Amino acid sequence: MGTTALALDIGGTKIAAAVVDDHGEVIHQAARATPLYDVDHAWQAVLDAATEALDGRKVDGIGIACAGPIDTVAGTVSPINVGCWREFPLVARLRQVFPDVQVELAGDGICMALGEHWMGAGRDADFLVGLVVSTGVGGGLVLHGRPYGGRTGNAGHIGHVVVEPDGVPCSCGGRGCVETIAGGPHLVRWARRQGWPAPDNADAAHLAAAALAGDDIALAAFDRAGRAVGLAIAATAALCDLDLAVVGGGVAQAGDILLEPVRRALNDHARLSYVRDLRVAQAELSGRAGLVGAAALVIRTG
Repeated sequence: MGTTALALDIGGTKIAAAVVDDHGEVIHQAARATPLYDVDHAWQAVLDAATEALDGRKVDGIGIACAGPIDTVAGTVSPINVGCWREFPLVARLRQVFPDVQVELAGDGICMALGEHWMGAGRDADFLVGLVVSTGVGGGLVLHGRPYGGRTGNAGHIGHVVVEPDGVPCSCGGRGCVETIAGGPHLVRWARRQGWPAPDNADAAHLAAAALAGDDIALAAFDRAGRAVGLAIAATAALCDLDLAVVGGGVAQAGDILLEPVRRALNDHARLSYVRDLRVAQAELSGRAGLVGAAALVIRTG
């Protein structure tokens, strides 16, 4: 019988759990809404999702994808979008409940990249950056075919590469990060300021539909976002000598409306010989990438 893992993908909207086998197949999964304001309720949601996904099964390890910042040395998580968790000892808590299995923690962006490397658009590339362009912009690196988290596990956080030094403030405390241009709510706010006649409940999906229908303001918003993402990829590729960028997340579901300006920006700015052939691909695993990558922390790299 092959290796199986319990994969957890923890974000500001939901906590997903799944049992994943060594072929990258999701056997059984569950989810809970993320409690944002109570430490114990958030931890209980993790346990409830894990228990439902396991459904009595035994696994060889637990892989955790969590929004950052995280600290893989201390085993703690402090996700910006889960306000009640600051230096929460998630790894220690899970080891108390599951004392006989390996527990591994990584950022959600790294797990997305690792999942796409194992089972998705990055199968033929050993040096890649994965991006999740959604409400925010997350990212992670796979180098030499292995996840690279750096000193604390936060390397590859491409959403906080500065692409507009005099730009708007970012949730990280900085200014002009790519997230402030390409993140879904920022896209919509910029389009509204340009005169886009959007309904009150409009989100990035509405904006994408308008762009597909030929709306000039919506197209300009995605062009601006794609250029920012492309600039960040170009900088990351120059530093890390990459051959592929995989772009996923809700905003990236707009497809070429976002990816074409990304490629144009790379053509303009990624001019060094070793990054000139950098490829950009749309993610293939959709919402499963984080879970598959979290499982890979145990199955592929353990």
